Amino acid sequence: MREAAFVKQNKEKWMAFEKALDANSNINADRLASLYIQLTNDLSFAQTYYQESKTLLYLNSLASQAHQKIYVNKKEKGNKIIKFFKTEFPLFFAEHQITMLYAFLIFMVAVAIGAISTYNDDSFTRLILGDSYVNMTLENIKDGNPTGVYQEDGALGMFLAITINNVRVGMLCFAAGLLTSIGAGYILFSNGVMVGTFFAMFALENVGIESWSVIMLHGTIELSVIVICGAAGMIMGNAILFPKTYARRVSFVRGAKNGIKVVISTVPLFIVAGFIEGFVTRYAFMPAIIKYFIVAVSAAIIIGYYIVYPQYLKKQYERLHRA
Repeated sequence: MREAAFVKQNKEKWMAFEKALDANSNINADRLASLYIQLTNDLSFAQTYYQESKTLLYLNSLASQAHQKIYVNKKEKGNKIIKFFKTEFPLFFAEHQITMLYAFLIFMVAVAIGAISTYNDDSFTRLILGDSYVNMTLENIKDGNPTGVYQEDGALGMFLAITINNVRVGMLCFAAGLLTSIGAGYILFSNGVMVGTFFAMFALENVGIESWSVIMLHGTIELSVIVICGAAGMIMGNAILFPKTYARRVSFVRGAKNGIKVVISTVPLFIVAGFIEGFVTRYAFMPAIIKYFIVAVSAAIIIGYYIVYPQYLKKQYERLHRA
């Protein structure tokens, strides 16, 4: 059967299934499971005959949503928060990793632009970071402590202030999605330029490695969270731009809910990044092996939870439903 004929034959059934998933009333889990069996049959057919097609991607997404609905409706013992972080969110996020990739690329292009501009224009650093901050940093470098700014305030006060600021930046990245994914992309880009300028400033003063190894103690998680929240904003923004088979208002509500899930997943990371910056980063002269260990563990947490684990869960569930 040709793909167009397959879609035409099943389109009404799939759209009805979408409406069932989006129903405000609690749909009977057994009824949903019955519909789900029909959907997985169509998915198996598409996997066999229409590989790498939009139809296959659509059915995969619909099947994932259905599984989550069944999982939520099913009465189980245990903590709902733990379930969210352990199963519900990673399985959901497996369908949105491409958006995170786009957010990461936007951020890294901006970092490169900020660094290159700083190398080629002496005034660019002050334009982006401000005279007072640049002057303070240069003084710290002369004193032999390039990252001395992280030692100025009390650990607890810095932890609270930094955590609140990180939450503010993360929420701004998400809220910018109200201006479509372009708004979220802009916030990512502006933050990326600032980061690139910041890193290049230390490199120009010949204290790059020394400074970066300290900054990335907290920066590994902190910068990752900015990208992830930017992806959340793009998820909401894309729902406005590309409603697919939904009414635009319905698509926006769905996108906002999905984006909020992503932001919620970052809450523990906000706290961890703030704790490291407030209580650990101030020890700039700790042994290098400890610094690199903290950076490596932080990177492993981000990559593991947002990239590796979601794909692992997705494959597990796909294997289970094909059995």
